[in-house]
Amino acid sequence: MREAFPYDSAPGYLIFDRGAQFNEEVIDTVKSFSIQPKRTSFRSPWQNDVAERWVGNCRRDLLDHVIVLNERHLKRLMKEYVRYYHDDRTHLALAKETPASREAVSNSGVGSKIRAMPKLGGLYHRYDLAA
Repeated sequence: MREAFPYDSAPGYLIFDRGAQFNEEVIDTVKSFSIQPKRTSFRSPWQNDVAERWVGNCRRDLLDHVIVLNERHLKRLMKEYVRYYHDDRTHLALAKETPASREAVSNSGVGSKIRAMPKLGGLYHRYDLAA
C-alpha cells in the first residue's frame, strides 16, 4: 500500500517575492482562493530562484501541454503534478533520482515484459518490469 502523500492535506501556499506588483489587492485575491500567500525573506533573492524554477518546470512539463478548464481542474492537475514531480520525475541534481527515491529494479533477463504506467493523463509514463 502506498504511504500517504504528504501534500494531500497541506494548505496551498503561493510563494512570491517582495515586488511592488504584489500589493494588498493581489494578497486578498490569493486568500480568496484559500491559498496562503508567503513572501520571501527580506533581502533574500536566493529564495526566489527556487520558486521560479519550480514554476518554470511546472509550466514546461504540464501547463504548456494541457488546456485548463476551470479552477477545480487546475487544482487536480497541480496535485497530480506534485505527486509526479516527487515520485516519478528524475532530477539531474539528484543523479537522475527522484526526490522520493525509487526502488532499484533488477532486470530478470531476456524477454522481460515492460509495463508502462501513464502519469498526468498519459502526458508522461513511468516504466517498470511487469511481474
